[in-house]
Amino acid sequence: MAAFALSFALPAQVAPDLVLLDGRIVTVDERFGTVEALAARGGRILAVGTTAEVRRLIGDDTRVIDLDGKTAVPGFIEGHGHFTGIGDALQILDLTKVRSWQEVVDMVALAAQHAAPGEWIVGRGWHQEKWDAAPAGNVKGFPTHDSISAATPDNPVALRHASGHASFFNAKAMALAGITAATRDPDGGEILRDAAGEPIGVFSETAANLVDRYQRGRSLRQAPEERRAAIRRQIELASRDCLRKGVTSFQDAGSGFETVDVMREMAEAGELGVRLWVMIRAGDAELRARLPSYRMVGVGNHFLTVRALKRSIDGALGSRGAWLLAPYADLPSSSGLETESVASITRLAELGLQHGFQVCVHAIGDRANREVLDIYEHVIGDPVASRALRWRIEHAQHLHPDDIARFGRLGVVASMQGVHCTSDAPYVIQRLGEQRAREGAYVWQSLLRSGAVVTNGTDAPVEDVDPLACYHATVTRRPNGGEPFFPDQAMTRMEALRSYTIACAWAAFEDDVKGSLTPGKLADVVVLSKDILTVPAEEILETEVVFTIVGGEVVFGDD
Repeated sequence: MAAFALSFALPAQVAPDLVLLDGRIVTVDERFGTVEALAARGGRILAVGTTAEVRRLIGDDTRVIDLDGKTAVPGFIEGHGHFTGIGDALQILDLTKVRSWQEVVDMVALAAQHAAPGEWIVGRGWHQEKWDAAPAGNVKGFPTHDSISAATPDNPVALRHASGHASFFNAKAMALAGITAATRDPDGGEILRDAAGEPIGVFSETAANLVDRYQRGRSLRQAPEERRAAIRRQIELASRDCLRKGVTSFQDAGSGFETVDVMREMAEAGELGVRLWVMIRAGDAELRARLPSYRMVGVGNHFLTVRALKRSIDGALGSRGAWLLAPYADLPSSSGLETESVASITRLAELGLQHGFQVCVHAIGDRANREVLDIYEHVIGDPVASRALRWRIEHAQHLHPDDIARFGRLGVVASMQGVHCTSDAPYVIQRLGEQRAREGAYVWQSLLRSGAVVTNGTDAPVEDVDPLACYHATVTRRPNGGEPFFPDQAMTRMEALRSYTIACAWAAFEDDVKGSLTPGKLADVVVLSKDILTVPAEEILETEVVFTIVGGEVVFGDD
């Protein structure tokens, strides 16, 4: 048992606001290990130790929770997700659980029956590799628009791929955007076509913007106060979803300045339920003009920090948009897409260095990861300085073996998502081939041995924000009860917990205030129904969040 620890001398008349007793409290701090009890006051952890030691601190107004042997861990930190995207996804068609293209058609047809003529029907979450069978008449495994277009002649339809890196549009939507067989593919994107050259309705990477902008135009035509109200609603819905799943902090992978403005207002008013760390995503000109006034740390009692920039250099593996060093094993004519140029990412890195922002670049394929590592090394110029900056590669899913050690040497954070491994496993070998998959796909242990910091998350709403499902994927690498995907790369239970807590905090320069249950840090705690460090693996998925505590306040699980 760890020694009793107070963060400061406690005046006799000052008692904790909250005490947790008789539990298995995993501090994720080697100095304290696992303890029985914790006390918090003023939003901070006051003490950890034995139940007898902490019980002596209780005052008349202290709230006492008897954990009755339950496990408590630091609040989970979502290491890479899209916060307002969660709120948006909760308001449109959820296609994440469909098992066939016909199910998608039926859902859209039903929505069209209740929609006014011309009203957009919007959904997200379909993935052709997760259906029971390929759709009839498919092109490269992707569905064609004919069946949905027949069911929705009066309504444009926009259905985002689960990865977020492709979209499906019906004939009405393509007509509104003026898409024809003569429309050229934009740089960094592809319009999928049939044998006659006609668009099938699937638009990959930057090509989706050709039609998306017409659907997004509805928002742009709203008055500013309407847009801000819509953003606020997304934030409220996302907060609710995160807190009931034990997520107390969220690293947002790319929001614009208008969204950041709303987040700041809510943080200053004490209206953010989840602590946000935000990457700004905008064009070079806008970044140059506005960055100096947008670097903020710990606004609203550590509920909002904005100190990072975000771009994407490639797409996703499922849509064959990941940029590879060699062609796809199942499509030898393609090596993926460079969605933003090396020159553009270089300029972003220079802006980040100039203004003191972390740089976070989406890179999934081995070519994309190599290019980003090269950019970081070139722009920073010194490995010691590089390690101090804590720049990140978001996803880092498929690496060439020669580049793995560079993460550790340069101090580049591998911001990864455990659940992507098990979600993508059914088609990774198909896309990459056996050797590339074994040597470079989701190589968590190889990266840890290099000295790199590996963080965890879900990329929500690409996957459910549930950290327990992602934790299970990280320690088992077992997709849907199937065979483990190269299990030698799985994390241990404690490595996985650290990847979801202190590693994420370190990757955001927040390890001084969160990520472990250390006296003096923010009192962000999750109480679980089972001990995920010791129960059989299958019971991790049965584990429930009993309490979510943010700043010493019970925000979920309190009747």
